[in-house]
Amino acid sequence: MSILVNKDTKVIVQGITGSAGSYHTQKMVEYGTKIVGGITPGRSGIKIHSVPIFDTISEAIRNTNANVSVIFVPPAFASDAIMEAVDEEIDLVICITEGIPVLDMVKVKRYLEGKKTILIGPNCPGVITPEECKIGIMPGYIHKKGHVGVISRSGTLTYEAVYQLSQVGIGQSTVIGIGGDPVKGTNFIDVLKRFNEDKETYAVIMIGEIGGTDEEKAAKWVKMNMWKPVVGFIGGMTAPPGKRMGHAGAIISDGKGTASEKIKTMQKCGIKVAETPAVIGKTLISVLKENDLLESCIIHNKLIDL
Repeated sequence: MSILVNKDTKVIVQGITGSAGSYHTQKMVEYGTKIVGGITPGRSGIKIHSVPIFDTISEAIRNTNANVSVIFVPPAFASDAIMEAVDEEIDLVICITEGIPVLDMVKVKRYLEGKKTILIGPNCPGVITPEECKIGIMPGYIHKKGHVGVISRSGTLTYEAVYQLSQVGIGQSTVIGIGGDPVKGTNFIDVLKRFNEDKETYAVIMIGEIGGTDEEKAAKWVKMNMWKPVVGFIGGMTAPPGKRMGHAGAIISDGKGTASEKIKTMQKCGIKVAETPAVIGKTLISVLKENDLLESCIIHNKLIDL
């Protein structure tokens, strides 16, 4: 099993004719993702990478029965693109776009209330269920099918964790980049709940960073509700207060959102935290051993020493 996306997922690409949309559409198609349509107003009737283009999302869904949209629309128009997809009651929207104004995302967040659509992002690398479906900009070749779920605010750290796991013979069920903006659709707890309910996910890696309190809230939820082991990592140990580091949401203000605070809370809640990105894989292996899960998480029946 997997969460959110699988081999049967049908995807449309909003902003498919832009440079980023076109390039990553090709990569998603090559991976095996079912890209059934793209949207660019005024370009209906043409094809890109053998994918038919439509003028509107309603037209695209009507003709393709798509259930997921991925957005590569420029920042000034991305919030409207999200809300158009929500209006069509599509199951899932994955917004890759970086730099969407915070006030625009506040409107989107309000608009999502009471709606059926799930939003991942914005400013995220996407979602991948290895060897089944890749939606977004993740490098598909580093992922291997398996039983460890990964959720992260950082795209780069996601790739590092996944690469370490795949190199030693531990596959992933689904990998989700939730994005690093201060206002976004899906948070850690939303994804942790799904991993907790997924029978084929045996353990989870949660990667956070400085800024906000989402990691602390997630850690407390894990302590009260999660029956699967969770390994954590927090980026930004050396970040100075008041200075944004990388993502728009990665800023320490009023003494809150520091890496040390997050790590302390996670450890109190039973989450084993890797000291550096280089030992995320080793930390997971030790936790899997403690929970008698290592053997069941190894792909090809072979564990390679780190």
